[in-house]
Amino acid sequence: MTMPLRMRVHPGVLAVDGHAGPGSGQAWRRQTAALGVVSVAILLLFATDVRALATLWWTSTTFGHCLFIAPVVAWLVWQRRAGLAEITPIAWAPGLALVALGGVGWLLGDAGGVALARHLGIVLMLQGAVVTLLGPNVARALLFPLAYALFLVPFGEGLEGPLQTATVAITMPLLHLFGVPAHVDGVLITIPNGYFEVAEACSGAKFVIAMIAYGVLVANVCFVSWRRRAVFLVVALVVPVLANGVRAFGTIYAAYLTSVERATGFDHIVYGWLFFAVVMAAVLALGWRWFDRAPDAPLFDPATLQTVPRYRLDAPLAAVLVLALAALFPAWSAAIAGRAQTLPERIALPDVAGWHRVELSTRSPWSPNYPGADHFLLGRYGNAKGDQVDLAVAVYGSQHEGKELVAFGVGALREDDVWLRVADLPDLAGGSAMRITAPGPVERQVVTWYRVGDTLTYKGPVVKLETLKAKLLGGPQRAVAVHVSAEAVPGHDPRAAMAAFVAALGPIERLADRSAGMTN
Repeated sequence: MTMPLRMRVHPGVLAVDGHAGPGSGQAWRRQTAALGVVSVAILLLFATDVRALATLWWTSTTFGHCLFIAPVVAWLVWQRRAGLAEITPIAWAPGLALVALGGVGWLLGDAGGVALARHLGIVLMLQGAVVTLLGPNVARALLFPLAYALFLVPFGEGLEGPLQTATVAITMPLLHLFGVPAHVDGVLITIPNGYFEVAEACSGAKFVIAMIAYGVLVANVCFVSWRRRAVFLVVALVVPVLANGVRAFGTIYAAYLTSVERATGFDHIVYGWLFFAVVMAAVLALGWRWFDRAPDAPLFDPATLQTVPRYRLDAPLAAVLVLALAALFPAWSAAIAGRAQTLPERIALPDVAGWHRVELSTRSPWSPNYPGADHFLLGRYGNAKGDQVDLAVAVYGSQHEGKELVAFGVGALREDDVWLRVADLPDLAGGSAMRITAPGPVERQVVTWYRVGDTLTYKGPVVKLETLKAKLLGGPQRAVAVHVSAEAVPGHDPRAAMAAFVAALGPIERLADRSAGMTN
């Protein structure tokens, strides 16, 4: 007599035929409870950055769309609930690698003062917790929602400069086409009855960044063909850029026909979520005809996600390992946070051969903004030719959040400054040069250098990298910013004056090190 083969299916374990056994529901309750506890614990571990992230979402018009990402991710998961019920979640050790990657990213961002890296690291750790506690099969089923969560990270500020240039390039031909006598100087557009700055806020960056998130969502939900997805994403990027250029033209043209006050008032009403909603609708209308995913089409096939993974873990052990790994990085950060350079109690501007100290300009005062600096000096020098040059030095004994050499609104120009950047100029003596203007109009040129560790640079990313190296590996912790600037006045070439002053001043790194008390 042949006895039938019997197999007991334990809760949370896959049956031999590859389908979720009767314990799948119990496994989901156990694993999701552990995931909830671990996720809350990670958010509490990094509460300072989580608060900063939420504040940025709430207060920044550029990243306001991030407020909608979490609900969208939840909706994407809800869409997959029927298929997920056919998969048994199993804790999986290799998911810890993603937690570690996120932790390393956060630590590097914390040491280097890079908020983007810190925020990305937190999201990666949360994603790693999902993969570790729910396993590879569930992670594959949730691949798009997990990936879409990356849009929780504010990014894209680097697009502002190129988009300002694109807006000007679209606006100027349209103004000339409609007979408006307009002149452009960098990002300043002048017409007979006023001038307009194509500022960062007017570059369209916030709409382009939001449209990237919107386009990726629609491409996944409404399309199956990768070619159609790619075409739709291109349209989603190009349309808001063109629309923003047309909007800028319309504002300036209205000002030409009426007044600057009326035109800008109307622009502030239109240039908000109303404008974004119209652009979104236009992009959706353009792609509607080519949608190729049926509304009831499955988003994944549960039958292909039934493999029993190797390197399984018990849920409690997996939760403990995720939390221990995540906690390692803020502990490491706390251990190195006290590194700082001892600075002199007082510093003074140097004597420069052939130059003498004079009074600062009163036409339109200019002062770099370094609110967290331990020392800050600003003075003006003149020579026998009548040239006048400003020298500014900011010194930090160490850097941390809120006390950074390079950050938004820190440096030669502050946030909402009366001074506006007009154009970048060729480098001078190894420093970055730019031309700025203020109402009057008053123009000046500014050259910038940074000294961090043993490196002299003018590049923000290099400053962040050297700060990171100094913080993690030791070495000089001081950071110094040096600015040389000259006004454009009749009969005097500001660039020539600055070049002569820098030549007399001597090596910038020597000035920086002396200001930080490292040399005499």
